[in-house]
Amino acid sequence: MARELVILGSTGSIGRQALDLVQQFPERFRVRGLAAGKNWRLLLEQTVCFRPEAVALQEEEDAARLRAALPPGLEPAVFWGEEGLERIATLPGADTVLTAVVGAAGLRPTLAAIEAGKNIALANKETLVAAGEIVTRRVRERGVRLLPVDSEHSAVWQCLDGRWDVARVILTASGGPFREYSREALAEVTPEMALRHPTWRMGPKITIDSATLMNKGLEVIEAHWLFGVDYDNIRVLVHPQSVVHGMVEFADGSILAGLSITDMRLPILYALSYPERLANTLPRLDLSAVGKLTFEEPDRERFPALALAVGAGRAGGTMPAVLNAANETAVEAFLSGRIPFTWIPKVVEKVMAAHKIKEGPDLADIIAADSWARAKAAEVIGECGEC
Repeated sequence: MARELVILGSTGSIGRQALDLVQQFPERFRVRGLAAGKNWRLLLEQTVCFRPEAVALQEEEDAARLRAALPPGLEPAVFWGEEGLERIATLPGADTVLTAVVGAAGLRPTLAAIEAGKNIALANKETLVAAGEIVTRRVRERGVRLLPVDSEHSAVWQCLDGRWDVARVILTASGGPFREYSREALAEVTPEMALRHPTWRMGPKITIDSATLMNKGLEVIEAHWLFGVDYDNIRVLVHPQSVVHGMVEFADGSILAGLSITDMRLPILYALSYPERLANTLPRLDLSAVGKLTFEEPDRERFPALALAVGAGRAGGTMPAVLNAANETAVEAFLSGRIPFTWIPKVVEKVMAAHKIKEGPDLADIIAADSWARAKAAEVIGECGEC
């Protein structure tokens, strides 16, 4: 039986790769719904190719453009805005929702999909960062699956294989393009430089997060919620070859590691086909060609974003949502040339320092904290001479 899919973020990197897999396995996957941001032309191409019953875009004007450009005989329901995203996420015929939108925008539709009884293939780590307690509780209550798509969490998940006698979870990081840069050199990094990741091809936001190591900090918070592991038992190692994606150390000291090529289609395919493993045409890992695998401790002084994220996770309450929102705002400011690269964590730190944590937040509290943090970050960025 084919798995009935909804893809939120279909025009982004993860969404496009997921659709590539749908084309490879047409008998295993069927696309019910697609949602995109502003790229209505690419969504139109995807709609013609995969013939979903419903699509959504961020803006009403783009939705109108797509509807007008649809060829005769193709008439999917066309939605827009936050409501449209949630309509797509809760389509009655779908059983699995791939959440691949960027940032905190993925929270509401993911929760809506869970409430509708959908299994979630999660490629949007910010959802668990901002509201991990709420999301994981609702997953348990609704009896649906939360399937990790990040390569690191997919590796850990596969190493666990249903076992929970875990001593430690180990996440690897490539170290990004500036692993060997001095503090002085980091201050001169441009957006163009930061967008050239040495091993992965990703969207702009996650690429910048990888360069600051904020991405790895967000993944630590995500791992805490996905696997129920205490922060003291989650370790990060820099692994420039990006072959080992994650490891699990068990109570007896044994370590299992997940290795693969650097291709996100592997963890996407496993999440969408779980519990099966589908034979595919992707390249195989050749360890003799890799030659060596090295590991080192991350430099938390040159890359303070990692410690900020772990600190926010430990603090709990609304602090992780504040961390995430401030970081999104700071990354946007860097990409638009308004602040230097090294000020991204400085902006985040200032916003976190100004925040009064609310314990045990509900969804309204999370959304309010997110809005406050974005406004505060914008204020800090406006005064960035003091960063």
